[in-house]
Amino acid sequence: MPAYESFREPVTKMADGTIKQLNPFSGTEVWTVPGRANRPLGVKNPDPQPINPDDVGHHCAFCTQRVLETPPEKSRLVRKGEDAEIIQTDSVDMLSRQWEFRRVPNLFEILSFDYWAMNYDYRLSSEASKRLEAYVADPAGRAHVMGVLRNKFSSRMTADEFEKISDADKMAGAYSFFGGGHDLVVAKRHFVDGATDDTQLAGSGTLTPQEHEWYMRLTIDAMKDLYASNRYVRYVQVFQNWLKPAGASFDHLHKQLVAIDQRTVNGRLEVEKVRENPNLYNEAGINYAGYHNLIIAENAHAVAIAGFGHRYPTLEVWSKSANIQPWEHTRDEKTAMSDLVHAMHAATGTDVPTNEEWYTKPVDSDVNMPWRILLKWRVSTLAGFEGGSKIYVNTIDPWSLRNRVVPRLLELRAEGKLARNINIATECSCEVNALKYNPALQ
Repeated sequence: MPAYESFREPVTKMADGTIKQLNPFSGTEVWTVPGRANRPLGVKNPDPQPINPDDVGHHCAFCTQRVLETPPEKSRLVRKGEDAEIIQTDSVDMLSRQWEFRRVPNLFEILSFDYWAMNYDYRLSSEASKRLEAYVADPAGRAHVMGVLRNKFSSRMTADEFEKISDADKMAGAYSFFGGGHDLVVAKRHFVDGATDDTQLAGSGTLTPQEHEWYMRLTIDAMKDLYASNRYVRYVQVFQNWLKPAGASFDHLHKQLVAIDQRTVNGRLEVEKVRENPNLYNEAGINYAGYHNLIIAENAHAVAIAGFGHRYPTLEVWSKSANIQPWEHTRDEKTAMSDLVHAMHAATGTDVPTNEEWYTKPVDSDVNMPWRILLKWRVSTLAGFEGGSKIYVNTIDPWSLRNRVVPRLLELRAEGKLARNINIATECSCEVNALKYNPALQ
């Protein structure tokens, strides 16, 4: 290895075919062992059930006809001509109107409103307070808030006990709906249009490229707002759990955003490494992938690779932009990221449990870090070997992952299901230092 490289060799092929991987950013060690690969992927339902037309819109609490089961909506994305726009939701009446994606508070937050209030003396902003007052001033709005609170507290008190709580305490319980830091971005469809049985779920890859860009747009808007709404927030983690084996509560497409008061573990590790080598993400990420034929697809502003050093088979999508935070990207740059993430989901398929994880620069970091999104296929279960050794067995090596995804991408493109201007595999430029986050490359 040349002396100037500041990272260990990420991938080593052993004589017997074992592939040892070391994640250059997190330090995670992963082995792919011959004979444990090529296992079947995906969750198969051996007994698909027909969809009752009377149940459309009622399948889960995220569905279109059950909007009163989620906390008061913060915003929504609605069609407008050939495009769409984000609208701030200010009344319960808006819930009956058409929408493509909704932003709603998570009923069961990872960090509650009380966490911020008790640890930081955080208060509702004047804007959020006015919105709460206006919402509950409408009898229908008040009924909505009380109904959701009653459901939230049902596990620890009876309905009679809830009714005995003072109005002031009930309203305090609703603060999280108007000023909390854990939101969901929910898609309209539960099943694909024209679905006939309950295996035909609507996932990220079944959206059109334009719909997926809308989905990303509302998520980025929510991310920016969570930072702006609470000055104690140091990081907003964005993720998507698809299917129950990946941690989803409902098999209904949605993303989650969680504001936290510290950098993530990966964020802390990576800041130190990038301080030492500002070009680390190029050298140990995209450049290395290009030299080892692991680039899967690219467009003008983003590139997708088969990841290495992950516990699960992982597709990585990296922004090439010199802009850092997602909301700082231009419209074209955001769309480029969306198009490649959509393509990776489409190639993965809706029957594979998947975690989508966003990685961005901590807002208080002094070094630049590119926006990247990882799609992890949850196709194996961690066991005692991994727990004891901290060496993880990933049954699909990066080249096998690439070889599974590339043919499917070519099929999808031929069917017209991907965004235009995506280059695949050998069509990619494999440009060295393609990520322009590094000021030295701008």
